[in-house]
Amino acid sequence: MKRLPDTEFDVMKVIWNNPSPITTNVLMEKIGNEREWPVPALITMLNRLIEKGYIYSEKKGKMRYYYPIVKKQEYLEFVTHEFMDKYHGGSFTSFFATFYDVRMVSDETLISFVEWVKCRRSEFRRYTPDKK
Repeated sequence: MKRLPDTEFDVMKVIWNNPSPITTNVLMEKIGNEREWPVPALITMLNRLIEKGYIYSEKKGKMRYYYPIVKKQEYLEFVTHEFMDKYHGGSFTSFFATFYDVRMVSDETLISFVEWVKCRRSEFRRYTPDKK
């Protein structure tokens, strides 16, 4: 899996957040018109997403239907893991400290987060890196 450019990710968000399948017309209504994209630009992005294996499409009559292949949660886990490794060496402490140190996290948020961790501790999936 590869990280998507922002515009393709925005298209995927619309696909994920709407009932499947979704048509080109609905995609134009939800994002194309808002971004002032011509239909061919949207179709180019959809074709790239097909080539990358994120979606597949079917043509039924005059309509083209798009279906997600990659689930939203699967993609978010991938990009989050990639971000954490790249910028924080996989350390959640480093990640959270960055927010806290630049005062992007209030004391109330920190207290709430600690309580959340205490309640969920037994539910956490344990990450074990692949051994080579």
